[in-house]
Amino acid sequence: MNTTLEPPCSNSADPSAQVAFKLRQFLQSVLFGKEHQIDMVIGCLLARGHLLLDDLPGTGKTTLAKAISEAVNGRLARVQCTPDLMPSDITGFSMFNQKTREFDFHPGPVFADVLLADELNRTTPRTQSALLEAMGERQVTIEGKTHPLSPTFMVIATQNPIDSHGAYPLPEAQLDRFAIKLRIGYPDRDAQKQILSRATQAESASLPEMSPLSLDQLRQTQDHVRTIQVHSRVSDYLIDLVEATRNDAAVELGVSARGMLHWQSIAQAWAMLQGRDFVTPSDIAIVAQPVLSVRLLTRGEDVDVVIDRMMNTVAAPEYK
Repeated sequence: MNTTLEPPCSNSADPSAQVAFKLRQFLQSVLFGKEHQIDMVIGCLLARGHLLLDDLPGTGKTTLAKAISEAVNGRLARVQCTPDLMPSDITGFSMFNQKTREFDFHPGPVFADVLLADELNRTTPRTQSALLEAMGERQVTIEGKTHPLSPTFMVIATQNPIDSHGAYPLPEAQLDRFAIKLRIGYPDRDAQKQILSRATQAESASLPEMSPLSLDQLRQTQDHVRTIQVHSRVSDYLIDLVEATRNDAAVELGVSARGMLHWQSIAQAWAMLQGRDFVTPSDIAIVAQPVLSVRLLTRGEDVDVVIDRMMNTVAAPEYK
């Protein structure tokens, strides 16, 4: 079978590329020296995905979440997850109004454009499950009534990979609702100099310029990402990789259909960030690690090793 692909014409003049450029420029002004991670985060945002940040304290996770909400002029809500946090603390609750003799609904932090769930694995599985419907369907059902969320609703959850005392492992059903998992890591030396320099400036001088983007522009760009072309041979390559995760002896839980859709969406967003209107096999491969690391459950073998082995084993189609 011929595995050579003819790439369609790229349209670098698309206005969505300008939106992505401005978004990248804004985030790079608050998180120094992390260009690749920033592009992955932007790809996740433009693909309408949710983000799990698995990293040590003080590496810029909260700064990144705040910057994303500011970049699109959206509303940020923050929840510090603790063992005593209740589901209603996230979704909201109804309270009886003595004057009107009716129940008034008080929306929770989930009714925001960006929800930062700090140390999600610190709260109980019952409270974690309050996010399942919100992340999967962008709605919540409270007391039998369905409430729609923002169409650009995004969850950015953090967890500390080192300190496991008092933590509850995230269930597979919730992990599968995240599009990608990232580690930001410590900044390099030049970035640390920029951080120190920024800290000595006046507060007004240290803040980046306000973003020129809006939620409407974000939605339009997200809609555009879904139109990025995926050649049938690239789809076959993606399916081959998905099936490889399910058939690998070292993998207990492979990629679901939902995970496959996330993988394609992230690859489409990545292609757009590269100025193309089509997905290449390289796009599929580049985003594989953050997409797979959040959902593959192995039988003890390091997940990164398993991912590398599968990516090197499954043959990719080639462009002329």
